Amino acid sequence: MTPESTVLMAAYNASMNQKLYAAAARLPHGELAADRKAFFGSLLGTMNHLLAGDTIWLRRFATHPAKFSALAGMLDLPAPSGLTHSFGEDLAPLLAYRQRLDAIITQWAAQVSAADLAQTFEYHNTKGDLFHKRFGSVVQHFFNHQTHHRGQASTLLSQAGVDIGVTDLLVMVPDIDAP
Repeated sequence: MTPESTVLMAAYNASMNQKLYAAAARLPHGELAADRKAFFGSLLGTMNHLLAGDTIWLRRFATHPAKFSALAGMLDLPAPSGLTHSFGEDLAPLLAYRQRLDAIITQWAAQVSAADLAQTFEYHNTKGDLFHKRFGSVVQHFFNHQTHHRGQASTLLSQAGVDIGVTDLLVMVPDIDAP
């Protein structure tokens, strides 16, 4: 990861989440809550998992030695009870929390430096195990995790007859002038 790719991934994340929630809003609640045999059951379960995962990681990132000011409030938020934590069973509260997290992620990404990404990052997983990894690799996992589960959500929407539209990162990669 580079600082530039971190900013790009944050923008991509926010854009795709907007598309995901807009597409999900076209379904009745019963369709959102229906068990579709996905990793986290329903579309709402998958969306809740994304919120839980992002909250867990952002709370961890708030402990980085760089003390990112954009993450200062993350430790004031309640820690999710686990990876299946529910932030609600209706789309509106999930959307409000999603938008809050995406704004924090966007602000944080702009604060990340190459030196921050190169540092060793210490964190505990949800089982309490201690890890030491390069922060840039952990940030890469953070964004990959989001993309992975949004892909699942996109499939669930498609199965319900809703097209989320183009989801390729390449659309957001800036063109450069040819030599």
